[in-house]
Amino acid sequence: MTPHEIQRHQPSSHQAEIVLRLDPTLFWFKGHFPVQPLLPGVAQLDWVMHYAQAILAPDYRFQGIQNVKFQAPLLPGCDVLLTLDWNEARNVLSFSYHRLAGETRVLSSSGKIKLCR
Repeated sequence: MTPHEIQRHQPSSHQAEIVLRLDPTLFWFKGHFPVQPLLPGVAQLDWVMHYAQAILAPDYRFQGIQNVKFQAPLLPGCDVLLTLDWNEARNVLSFSYHRLAGETRVLSSSGKIKLCR
């Protein structure tokens, strides 16, 4: 249920950037919503945790959401940049999704998740 990963970059041990393509056939788009499908927030959070555990914080799990803001929809066929920043001292994972259109980046969502062991 994860999207097609185009590129992965890890500028430091606590940061990661992943470019994803939102294939219109993804499970998450079915029925959400029939007229204009969009990627649900729960899918975005699921992918944040998937990549955080795979890349930055393998021994940690979800504890709770500190804050999250959904600002612009992520639509089928879009390429998006998922940025992760892991603060191990505070057990806080910050994330953002940007919709990519050429050189333009549009902030779609962002937030902070508390992790625990």
